[in-house]
Formats: sequence, structure tokens, C-alpha cells
Amino acid sequence: MLYQNLIKPILFLFPAEKAHHISTSLFKLINRIPLVSSINKSIFRYEHADLKKSVFGIDFPNPIGLAAGFDKDGQYYKSMASLGFGFVEIGTVTPVAQDGNPQPRLFRLPEDKALINRMGFNNQGVDAMVERLKRRPKGLIVGGNIGKNKITPNENAINDYDICFNKLYPYVDYFVLNVSSPNTPNLRSLQDKEPLNALLQHVDQLRNLQAHYKPILLKIAPDLNNDQIDDVLDIVNRNNIDGIIATNTTISRADLNTPESKIENIGPGGLSGKPLFERSLEVVSYLRSKAPNLPIIGVGGISTPENALEMLKAGADLIQIYSGM
Repeated sequence: MLYQNLIKPILFLFPAEKAHHISTSLFKLINRIPLVSSINKSIFRYEHADLKKSVFGIDFPNPIGLAAGFDKDGQYYKSMASLGFGFVEIGTVTPVAQDGNPQPRLFRLPEDKALINRMGFNNQGVDAMVERLKRRPKGLIVGGNIGKNKITPNENAINDYDICFNKLYPYVDYFVLNVSSPNTPNLRSLQDKEPLNALLQHVDQLRNLQAHYKPILLKIAPDLNNDQIDDVLDIVNRNNIDGIIATNTTISRADLNTPESKIENIGPGGLSGKPLFERSLEVVSYLRSKAPNLPIIGVGGISTPENALEMLKAGADLIQIYSGM
């Protein structure tokens, strides 16, 4: 009630991206007050044997994770973990820092309980993330979501994933290859058969050079058709990829309640939140029907406990939330 009646109206006075930075920074600061983090954990963390899941070799205390994009630089993962998440995914991170797309680039659609973003992988670079992960507390499961810099042409994209993968390897529990954001020019073409196969094959070979095995997942777009998903599954299986995250944001604007004129004024970007849920659910269900044993993380539009249960029943082993939170 305090959030709905007081905090949320205040935050909505600010542009969406500014409000995000205010709220996360304040929450991080508050968590540094003695006992506050422990109190938060006692309120939000719920432990039960039935919630524990073992997926791609990792034992999760519960199946609910924080999706990539919320904490792009690994600045807030420790404070967010106090909210009871079973795991936290940070990134997308690129080899060198980049500003991302010009602001404004994050837009609220209250009528649809949705967001449109065209952030463009704004982040401080992989070296800055590594330094923060060196202070990671024990027992917290962290995934590293990696991508390519905007200025890197697609024919050289493998080099960017290579750099991030090798530098992060000692510090994260699993990796996610992000080739599905709509906000970096031509990135989604890396989902095509030949470039995707080359990338996954290369990253699998990099992993084979490491002393310890860590899972690699692929995050896919909701805008792929079934034939394209079939191609992805074939390439994933061929290259020992451990699972799929379904899905990223969508470029679709179908069936929105927000006036069309407002949507046009906002312009391009990825849509997340409630309107994405049904499509994400469809993709997860289709993946499960085609790959009964493949680990799947379901994400996209999950905003209620009922949504979470639906996603798990559709075949997701784990779920992630962001916009709904």
C-alpha cells in the first residue's frame, strides 16, 4: 500500500529511466544501513524444499530470478538479492563502455502495464563489471548476460562475445548470449542460422578450454516464427548449449490499449510487460513440445503469481521478472 499510494506516484513524476536510477540507488543505499538488508531478507525471502530447483547443474533456492537489463553493470545485484530472488542476471555487458542510444529511451505505457525501451546496451564495460563481481557474496547465483558493442560489425561480433566470456568466466555461474535485443542495429541477424552456429560453436570451444564447466544459454526474440525456432533448437543442440531464455522484448505493437499516436511518437524499441506475456508463453510451450529435456527460462510479461504458475506449467524450469516488478 505504501508503494502504490505514495512511492509510485512520486516516481511517476520523473522520466522512466530517471525513476529507475533513483529507486535502485536509494534501495542500494538503504540496504547499507545495519540490519536493513537482514530485515528485507526476513520479509521477502521464503524458503521451502518444494521451491528448490536443480537446472543445468546449478541448485537454485527458488525458481524466480531477476532478468537482465535491470542491473546492467552489476551495481545493484547484492541489494536486489535481498528481495528473495533465487538468482540475479546482470548485463547486457559489452567489451568496452558505451552510452547506448540517445535519451529519452525508456517509456511507460500505463494503459498496457508495459514499457518500451531502446536503451542500446548502455553499460560501463566488462572490466568495470568484473571489479564489482570480485566482491560478490558467497551463495548468490549470478548470471552474466553478454553482447557486442554497437560499433562492432556483425562479422566481428564473435570477438566481442569472446572478450566478455573470458573476462567474466571466473565470476559468474552461467552465461547468456544476447543476440535478440532489437535496440542494437543488426544484432538480431545473429540469430540467423550461419552466424548463430558460428557464435555458439566458438563459445562452446572457449568453455572447453576452462578448468570448470559453466552453463551457456541463448536468449531469443519473441518475434521468431516456429521454423526459425526449430533452426535455433537444432543449432543449440549441435553446439552443446545448455538452455534457452524465452523471450527478449518484442518489436510488435499489436493489440495495445495505448493510443496509436502515442506509440508513433515514442518510436522504435522493444516492448516489455503485460502485452508480451501470451507470446512468451507460446514460445516456451513450443520449445518444451520440441525439446522435452532442454532447460528453459521463461521471461516476458510475468506480472502476477498466476502468470508465474502458467509459465512454469507451460514448460519453463525457471522464470525471470523485470517490468512486472
